[in-house]
Amino acid sequence: MAGIFQRSVKLRTVLRHQRLHRTFSSRKTARLSAVGLCGSFHKLPSGSWQFGATCQKLHTVADGPKPSAAEAPDRLPFSRVTQEDLAFFRKTLLGRAITDSDFLESSNVDWLKSVKGSSEVLLRPQNTKEVSQVLRYCNSRNLAVTPQGGNTGLVGGSVPVYDEIILSTALMNNILAFDNISGILTCQAGCVLENLSLYLEERDYIMPLDLGAKGSCQIGGNVATNAGGLRLLRYGSLHGTVLGLEVVLADGRVLDCLSTLRKDNTGYDLKQLFIGSEGTLGVITAVSILCPRKPKSVNLVFLGCETFEQLLKTFQLCRGMLGEILSAFEFLDSECMRLLNTHLKLPNPISDCPFYIVIETSGSNPTHDGQKLHNFLEEAMTSSLVTDGTVATEESKIKALWSMRERITEALTHDGFNYKYDISLPVERIYQLVTDMREHLGDQAKSVVGYGHIGDGNLHLNITSPAKDPALLGAIEPFVYEWTARCKGSISAEHGLGLKKRNYIYYSKSSQAVALMGNIKAILDPKGILNPYKTLPDALK
Repeated sequence: MAGIFQRSVKLRTVLRHQRLHRTFSSRKTARLSAVGLCGSFHKLPSGSWQFGATCQKLHTVADGPKPSAAEAPDRLPFSRVTQEDLAFFRKTLLGRAITDSDFLESSNVDWLKSVKGSSEVLLRPQNTKEVSQVLRYCNSRNLAVTPQGGNTGLVGGSVPVYDEIILSTALMNNILAFDNISGILTCQAGCVLENLSLYLEERDYIMPLDLGAKGSCQIGGNVATNAGGLRLLRYGSLHGTVLGLEVVLADGRVLDCLSTLRKDNTGYDLKQLFIGSEGTLGVITAVSILCPRKPKSVNLVFLGCETFEQLLKTFQLCRGMLGEILSAFEFLDSECMRLLNTHLKLPNPISDCPFYIVIETSGSNPTHDGQKLHNFLEEAMTSSLVTDGTVATEESKIKALWSMRERITEALTHDGFNYKYDISLPVERIYQLVTDMREHLGDQAKSVVGYGHIGDGNLHLNITSPAKDPALLGAIEPFVYEWTARCKGSISAEHGLGLKKRNYIYYSKSSQAVALMGNIKAILDPKGILNPYKTLPDALK
């Protein structure tokens, strides 16, 4: 199909007739070990626990690298679950207070199998009242609680570090209301993202976010981590699309901010505190979210570029020529493609290239969108920005092409132990970090790959090794964070800080900002029972 790029009329015909999948080319050739920083709380006369700066204690290892700041601190003096506690939970949650070790196994381990807790209790409430009763009791007993949604997080934020009680929202999966005029959906926090998408598609709407883990992640967890995903370029972040939240605070009080208004300028917008708070300030139990109409015309383009500079120029051209119909602009490098080929047997849909681009357009007029896409592709080829590509307009083919981007994380799990970094950077600097990391590590790593969301400046840097390697981690960190800080980037674009990155927050936030976060935590959760050891550093400066 090389002639499609050489003779633009053919591409116009492809788009006009919605052919399914056409290829075109112009190519003529039990927990983590003890951590270094400890003592994040000190006890007040009242018996509550407050964040505060304490001495730094390094647990040194003889003749080896010092422990990473990503590792777990010493256990804080929370109470341990007693038979009396279990009796209360069983009475409150009939048949839904789980103590079976086999059932608990998967809830104690994160998706990457890199963090494992030792919780002996899994609670599965069905409504806000039950969550309130559980948290009120746990707060009175000083029992630590780890809120858990779909457990798809990548920074150890959704699993216990020690014996914290796991509070699962999996059974809170009801849709409460949907306004077909405004497109506002209200649902419980445990609704799986894919199920919400299917519900909305039947009503000619879509969710404003789309994630590779949509089949198991829950909307409450998405909001608690401020998940970004593939549609952020078009629809923005959850800070904009979430209109209201219902949250249960550490002491059991229910904060009802479940508004469905798009404009409400009365006082502080409290819901924003909980978006991205990773369950450390309260447990989200319900969400209202603004959903866009389902596009009538969707096209997906998979392109190849010879250099990252050409990729960036293609992005500039794309934004200018596709404008309002551009909904996603993703990239992956040749190392990602190698892993997809090797571990998942996914064939490259185009010729081998150093870089690949996934572009999605969505609009309301197939003819209009097709013409704009045709003009863009013709210009991209004429300018020699792209060298090969394929277009998909049928749903099954679109999903097949999207899998080349969405399944990279899965492919990485088959390549060995993963070190994952989710970085925000100025767009022009994104891939330089990958190049510099490869040079910095040399042959210490098995693979160093880069992919992500060019449209919002988000790089997913992944490094693999045959097994967990403290020496390799010592070479990666803090190099990756120092590099990011020099470029005025963020060490977490969308995954959050969780357990693994909590002590690196100062690379992205000032000491004053972090201290204020600690103050907010102390006000809303004075005993520190909600998701301890996560998000905030072990010692405040």
